[in-house]
Amino acid sequence: MSDLFPDYRSPWETEDHALLRQHAREFFRREATPNQARWAAQHEVDREFWAKTGDAGLLCLDVAEEFGGGGGNFGHEAIVQQELNLAHDTAFGFSVHSTIVAHYISAFATAEQKQRWLPKCASGESVLAIAMTEPGAGSDLQGVRTTAVRDGDHYVINGSKTFISNASHCDLLVVVAKTDPTQGAKGISLFVVETAGLAGFERGRVLDKIGQHGQDTRELAFTDMRVPAENLLGGVEGQGFYQMMEQLQRERLIIGVGAIAVAEAATVEAIRYAKQREAFRKPVLDFQHTKFLLAECKTEVLAGKTFIDHCVQRQIDGTLDAATASMAKMWSTDKQCDIVDRCLQVFGGYGYMMEYPIAQMYAASRVQKIYGGTNEIMKELIGRSL
Repeated sequence: MSDLFPDYRSPWETEDHALLRQHAREFFRREATPNQARWAAQHEVDREFWAKTGDAGLLCLDVAEEFGGGGGNFGHEAIVQQELNLAHDTAFGFSVHSTIVAHYISAFATAEQKQRWLPKCASGESVLAIAMTEPGAGSDLQGVRTTAVRDGDHYVINGSKTFISNASHCDLLVVVAKTDPTQGAKGISLFVVETAGLAGFERGRVLDKIGQHGQDTRELAFTDMRVPAENLLGGVEGQGFYQMMEQLQRERLIIGVGAIAVAEAATVEAIRYAKQREAFRKPVLDFQHTKFLLAECKTEVLAGKTFIDHCVQRQIDGTLDAATASMAKMWSTDKQCDIVDRCLQVFGGYGYMMEYPIAQMYAASRVQKIYGGTNEIMKELIGRSL
């Protein structure tokens, strides 16, 4: 249920989805909201929070039940992401773990690999991350320099990665590496690295970001890191680039889902504050400008929700294409930044204080235009469909 639109229900939302929404709403507002300042100070969520979220049945909801998942669809993942953002969380790397990386394994792993890894991901015993971005290769995934050289029944991996979410806690890390540097896209492979006690695996410094201070984002380094050949995702070399291209639509859509949820949360907070805060002996909401500003924000949030619901339905149906997913990511994150900025203005000087959720949303929002491929790249992808 939406505080801003109490009668609104997504057209794809079943009774099962509605029950999940209520459960996720209560869980995150009880377990995540009160911990934001502490998580920001320590630059990571509590490790136990992963297991607690798994115990609550909120991880890997559209992974098959036979592998420990919830057996649902993308709508279940979307609901958890929405309720996490509506609870003012800017720290928990849910979408990276559950919506994105778990589905690399679910979609491409062998049956033995799925059975070995996915149940622990669903329970929160194992935390997932993905190592794509490098200091010299961001959105250009063909430009990665990390190498994986076959040596008997192992691959020896060397390279470095940066901007890696969940890097402090990750037990399983999907690494993008070149198994044949002469083959371009066809020479890229993905490896699932089990990090515990692994020689040659190094977690670098925690990166000092503008926002999302509670999200454990680090640099990673691999020096002659030996990974069993059986950990090659899917068991066949040279499939990594195509695996990434197929999964990026999920990533871009879940970013769009979260973006509109943040915009909604910001609008709710601004309306609440405008009703309580007085200036010139009357509530701020009584000023025509404030009413007009918040009326615009509310309208744009509703437009965003309907657009995202269209995309979620297409993802559930298996018909979401790359251009539409790129539209969802680009438009929603642009709108997120715009709406949060306007809502912050309602708070005046208090909006600049990090103790207020609106300030945390503002600082955290800007990176969404970069995540999952920059919005400039989204425009390029959309342009190819014209």
